[in-house]
Amino acid sequence: MKASFIIIGTELTRGIIQDSHGSLLSRELSHLGIHVSEIVIVPDDGSIEKILEALMRNSDVVIITGGLGPTSDDMTRPVIAEAAGVKLVRSDEAWTFLLSRLGDKAYGANERQAMIPEGFSIIENRNGTAPGFYGYGNGTLLISLPGPPREMTPMLYESVLPLLRQKLDLAEDARDEYTSFITAEAKLEELCNEADSSLCWGTRFQDYKISLYVSGKSREERDKAIRLLQSKVGSLRLAEGDVDALSLAIDALKSHGATISVAESCTGGLLSMLLTERAGASAYMLGSVTGYAPQVKRDVLSVSGKVIEENGTVSYECASGMADGVRKLTGSDYSISVTGVAGPDKDEGKDVGTVYIGFSGKDRATVSILFRFSSWGRASIRRKAAVAALLLLPSFIEGKDIRQIADTWDYI
Repeated sequence: MKASFIIIGTELTRGIIQDSHGSLLSRELSHLGIHVSEIVIVPDDGSIEKILEALMRNSDVVIITGGLGPTSDDMTRPVIAEAAGVKLVRSDEAWTFLLSRLGDKAYGANERQAMIPEGFSIIENRNGTAPGFYGYGNGTLLISLPGPPREMTPMLYESVLPLLRQKLDLAEDARDEYTSFITAEAKLEELCNEADSSLCWGTRFQDYKISLYVSGKSREERDKAIRLLQSKVGSLRLAEGDVDALSLAIDALKSHGATISVAESCTGGLLSMLLTERAGASAYMLGSVTGYAPQVKRDVLSVSGKVIEENGTVSYECASGMADGVRKLTGSDYSISVTGVAGPDKDEGKDVGTVYIGFSGKDRATVSILFRFSSWGRASIRRKAAVAALLLLPSFIEGKDIRQIADTWDYI
């Protein structure tokens, strides 16, 4: 089996950003036993027509990414329809989805996103408004996907790879899925190869987690490699299946009928945003205080002025005081505090990435923990701190020693 890719994007051809789709698609299709013969990168100018015709003559599969937006220069749909010798028609399924996402804004230019080649089938896009689609043209399987990685990558794993196995009659390969938290993607790949370089590892980066896939050899050998990997990163950092830290925290709160409040400094409200992201959050999330200035920590969160003067705002004592203060202020069962240095410069003589997270409970001794996160910028430290807090919350609610758990964490 032979496959070719067309990666569409003017920012790619101008060197503004680097292509990541080609390597990802190549790795995953090669793993299926499909030979990748060509990867062509073209600008958003409709120039794929002749390229697509040429690739179709020599490929069993052609995957096209990009060019599915609502503007006039998004030419992927009509070009594929012409190459397949069919008309471009409006898909009822795509139109219904578009209306549900955009409402009245779906009318006008956005209607283009509901147009697909006649006889082709829709590929669901859960993270955007433009669906993908697939069908045949002159015996070649044509698959069209949106360009943004946050849309294309989930569609690849959830829909396209199973589709290729089915359409090309490929054997189902045993493949296990895990979720990794906090470890950087490059470091995770390095640790995977240290665990067992003869296995096939794949990663999919997301904002608050990395999906990890492993296949090859026997289930027992894969399990052994995963156990070794878990021992390297520490407790709670590698979970089986597709899970997220927020769901784990919310499930723990709901199962105990408990409420939470949050006091944040360096995370700037990110943890509160996550905890209120889902409908019905008021059942467990009572409130939050984002207190950057020392006087807010003192006057609103009731952190002792002596604590701030003697230990600073980035300290065990301040984190504990913030957690206790917001819990008493809101009347919640549990609370979390975050205070630290997100950068780009040191603060209070402490290095960038120094973060203290406090946990308080009405029937628990207050605990604060020091983390030294590696820095890839302010946003990365904030994300890591929020995820760390969410990961540890269920264990704190259950009365476990979360300091001992955090002590096992490495490569953060």
